[in-house]
Amino acid sequence: MKSSKYLADAAMKALLYEVNVHPKPGLVDPTDNSTHLDMDVFTFIDSAVSLHSYFEEFAQAGIDFRGNDLRDLFKSIRPIGVRAEEAMFKATDNINTHKGAIFSLGIMLAACGYDYDNIQLTIKKMLQGLVENDFKALDSKKNLSNGEKMFLKYGVTGIRGEAENGYPTVFNNSLPYLKSQADRDLNSMLLNTLMVIVSKSYDSNVVKRGDLNSLKEIQKYAQNILNVDGCSNSEGTKILDEMNKYCNKYNLSLGGSADLLIVTIFLFLI
Repeated sequence: MKSSKYLADAAMKALLYEVNVHPKPGLVDPTDNSTHLDMDVFTFIDSAVSLHSYFEEFAQAGIDFRGNDLRDLFKSIRPIGVRAEEAMFKATDNINTHKGAIFSLGIMLAACGYDYDNIQLTIKKMLQGLVENDFKALDSKKNLSNGEKMFLKYGVTGIRGEAENGYPTVFNNSLPYLKSQADRDLNSMLLNTLMVIVSKSYDSNVVKRGDLNSLKEIQKYAQNILNVDGCSNSEGTKILDEMNKYCNKYNLSLGGSADLLIVTIFLFLI
């Protein structure tokens, strides 16, 4: 069993590693704020530091859980997530830097605390029925989230569906890929892993700012980069630059993919 502090440290490292990976199209990094004019790397650092104690709480909730129904574990961590979001907004002057990451890392941390050797199975048991429960009666709900709007408009389940299914994009694609990249420098490893995620996942942030065609175009750029063995060579760098220009031209954000990269890094570190 890993301690709550060990797991929280890894989660915070994952946040800091992700924001420092560069150059990331449609995302904040040390060289470029891309389409995010209201935030920079320092905003993300402020946010990450504010979340450490909540990460420990998520993990400890999993360690302490003694119930028979793991859905009750998920219910127990949702209030922690609300408080973590409040701390984030306070630290960033009401800028949303890590809301999606808090959701996914909270689930991961609780699952790791509960059963470190069966993380994905634990997540599936924790989140059984999540999509159905969260998306019922949306027609009468006010102040819809981005994910809820995407569900009503396109019928896609977004991060909730990814989570309820046990994060298949991460466990089946990005995490094995990252582990296979150990002979490269860390920045290249993580940047290439981001391209795997972009090529395989449905990023609702891209669709929110653009449309389904924007998503297909972004996925095509990412796959083309992987087809030339990643971002480290001249051909990959050229495609990456074109991808960044495309994101800037159409004001696209790859925030959903960044959240899955954070989760991938976390699992890689532990």
